[in-house]
This record gives sequence, structure tokens and C-alpha cells, in this order.
Amino acid sequence: MDLKTQHREGFKVLAAAEGYVSRIKVSHYGYGKALYITHPNGYTTVYAHLQKFSPDIEAYVKKHQYSKESYEIELFPKAETLPIIKGSVVAYSGNSGGSLAPHLHFEIRDKSQRPMNPMLFGIDAKDTTNPIISSLYAYPLDGSSFINKSNTKQKLRLIPLDNGNYTTENIEAIGNIGFGIETNDRQDLAANKNGVYNIQTFINGSKNFELDFKRFAFNETKHINQLIDYEHYTQNKQNVQKLFRANNPLSIYKSVINEGILSIEDSTSSVYKIKISDFKNNESWVTVHISGSDKSITKPKTVNTTPYYIYANHSKQLKEGNFSVSFYNNTFYNDFYIDFKVKHDTLVLHKDIVPTQKSFTITYDASAYSNDDKKKLYIAKLVGYKDYPSYLHTKRSGNNLIASSKTLGKFTITSDTIKPQITPFNFKHKQWLSKYRYLKVKIDDQGSGISNYRATVNGKWILMEYDYKTKMLTHDFNDEIVTDTKNNFKLVVIDNVGNSSTFEALFYKK
Repeated sequence: MDLKTQHREGFKVLAAAEGYVSRIKVSHYGYGKALYITHPNGYTTVYAHLQKFSPDIEAYVKKHQYSKESYEIELFPKAETLPIIKGSVVAYSGNSGGSLAPHLHFEIRDKSQRPMNPMLFGIDAKDTTNPIISSLYAYPLDGSSFINKSNTKQKLRLIPLDNGNYTTENIEAIGNIGFGIETNDRQDLAANKNGVYNIQTFINGSKNFELDFKRFAFNETKHINQLIDYEHYTQNKQNVQKLFRANNPLSIYKSVINEGILSIEDSTSSVYKIKISDFKNNESWVTVHISGSDKSITKPKTVNTTPYYIYANHSKQLKEGNFSVSFYNNTFYNDFYIDFKVKHDTLVLHKDIVPTQKSFTITYDASAYSNDDKKKLYIAKLVGYKDYPSYLHTKRSGNNLIASSKTLGKFTITSDTIKPQITPFNFKHKQWLSKYRYLKVKIDDQGSGISNYRATVNGKWILMEYDYKTKMLTHDFNDEIVTDTKNNFKLVVIDNVGNSSTFEALFYKK
């Protein structure tokens, strides 16, 4: 649950219940500064994207950061180290990590660390609004299934009814079909699009499928791409949730009969209903009338074949030119023809329209490059309309460059010979900083991206917090590490291929 903070940071974050701090994680990305409190009932509350921790927790964290000389840190305090009283201030809200705007990210996890819907614990929000249904699609699920004489996905026109529900135009179908829906929920006092709480489907009055969003496990996250129509999402940025299982082990499926697939026979008449509910039991319904007709059969769609076929439950290696790609067993959910081409130093590996459940490995033979040039090479994924090279973590083994990816698409080999940029933000050489609380430096890298940085004052390591969104490094003089009047500040920044820049400046402080 994301709690609004009026576009501001620094609100007090109170402990939801008695317990102890069981985990603290500080990272540049993801949850940023995150606090985990374990409670006597075994549940854990999580508070993320924090600006800072309460003074005692902040002191504990900084002690370990200075000991390890690292801003990024993960700690697991003993139960007696940081006890927590219900309602006590444990942190202050912020915008750290991957947060796009100031807010508090709050979770309640069960004993297996699975997040549960916090609304189950009495958190209330005014909601009298029915879930919103944006679009509905019908899917022929094999080569012998058709909807309205088509073997391809069909968008159905939603017809609003006076009671707030929907119907669609009648459809003709034959064979195995399924449906997908784009839906979200809104509360009365906010415009945000939230996920719905429950989706059920019925065929001729009998329930045949249910999605229940009561709790979720993090190790299931990868399967979300199989829950949605992934190709539709990557092409249109719309989340269409499939109302059939489609070889997906997610735990949120309930009461699934025949995988949620409808088998439509000739000369039959069926009524398919979809019920979407939010936590406050506001409901929206869609009704689809289906006529079974073999007259719906026309010529099947043409399957785009390539020389390369992927069997989802087998491993596969593809090789051309200097590139080789290794897919492991069950990298994909389904079998398919994959587009695989190599031209010069660019690899075309299908389009990013097929979901994966594992990473695959890309290897490039760089033996044609000199040793000096080889050190500056990396594997990048080409993203966006302009094919911008985005760095993939690249390892070197002999003459080979090796990287992993979780998405298909275009990849290339590129070189980074440009050093990172370092710019002092709020001070200059030989300046007095006695009235300053913070020392700020902006860092940037136009190629492979920032990998590491190290700052010292008079040879002693100092903690600098890195905000990748603003590209800012910040040191808090309240850490009381800087105690001399004359201070030599030195900052070394290294990018992902090893280019480094050094900045040095003298400042004075009383």
C-alpha cells in the first residue's frame, strides 16, 4: 500500500504494532531505505522509500555503514537490539530508491514473508466506487478455434447498462477460447488506478475461474508477465489480465475449472459472466453471450515460422557469428518460433513480446578486438525508438563477454571510453563550509553508467548518499567525521567498464 504524503518528505512514520527491527536495507534502487519490524504474532511490517530512520536506528545503521565503508547495506539486528513500541517514531517518509514521488510504501507480510492486503487489518479508505472496466478481449487458444470467423484475438465492444454493468455484442465461436480484461479500481478521494481485489468468471451460472489478490509471494513476481497479455502490454502499455491460467503457477488462482478455458461446441448457446470486486465489495459485471457455430471457421491465421523453434521444457543454444545465446529449461512458458539474426555486432533476438520465467545468457566472442579495446566493451540492450544502448551487467571470461537478460529484443556490443563526470554542487575549491550541513557533488556517466564511488576527507572514508534520480552524492556533516579545519576532499567515481575520474578540492570548516 502506498500512502500519500502531499508531495512532501519528512513525515513521521509510526510503528504499526509492538515488535523489533529484524531487517534494515539501504540501497540506491528498489525500496531505497527500508525498515522491517517483526511482531509477536510472526507478521512483519515493512516501511520503504524512507528519507531517514529514527535517531537510534539511524545511529545503528551509520555505525555499520562506516564500519563496512559502504552506503548500501543490509542488516539483520537481533531481537533485543532495536525493540519497538507501538506508535513510536521509527522513521521519516521520503522518496529514496526507485520511488517516483514522495510517499510511504507500507506492507504487512505473513510468517512466510508473503505480502498481504493491508486492508484486511482494519486500514480504511472511503470507497463507494465500482471497479472500472476499460476493455475486454476474446482469445482463440489454438489453431482450430475461432471467434467471429477469426483465429486472432478480438476486442469486444463494451456496452454500458443502466445499472452500471456491461454487456457486449454477441459473439460466434468454436473450439477453445478464453477472455482477458483490463480493469482497475479507484477510491473516492484519489485518482490513482489500483488493482482490483477479486475476479470471478461464470459459464452458464457455474463458476469456472477466480483470481484472489489477498496475498502474494515475491518469488512469484516473475509469473505476473504470464498472468497478463504480455505482448499487448509491451506494445500498448495496457494490463490485460488473462482469465485463463495458461501454464502459470501463480498462487492467486482459485476455483479454476479446465484452466478457465471455454470449450465451445457447434449449435450451443452460452452465457459467460465476469464479476470484478474491490475490497469494499463494490462490484462490476460483464455479460457475454456466445453462440457456438462451426460457420465461424475460416482460414486459420498464418504462423510466422523461422529456422529456430523453442521447446519451453528443453534447453536450447543458438549461435551465429560472434554471438551465442543459451536458453535454459523452462526459460519460457510456451513453445514458439523465435526470430534470431546477427548482423555485424548487433543481435536480433525476437521482439520483447514473449514473457520469460528465467534469465538467459548472451555470449559474445571479442577475440577480434585488441586487449585495450576489449576492456571497454560491454553488452547492451537497445531500448526505445532510438535504440539507446542500455548497459547489461557484463562479465569477461577470456575473450568472451557474457551477460544475462530477462527480456528478448535487440542487443549490441558497444564501447565506453568516456570517464564519469564529477561536478561540485554547493561548494568550490578553498571555500569555508562552517555554516553548511551538507556537502553535495553531482556525478554522471554517459556510457555504461556509474558502478562505484569512494569519497574521503583527509584520507578518511566518509559516507555519501547517492540518489540516482538526481545524480547527487550528499554527505551530512552531522556524522561528525569531518573534525579538522583544513580538509582535503577526494572523490573517485568508476563506471561499469572501469573508466575512473578523480575530483579533489580543499575546504575549510570550524
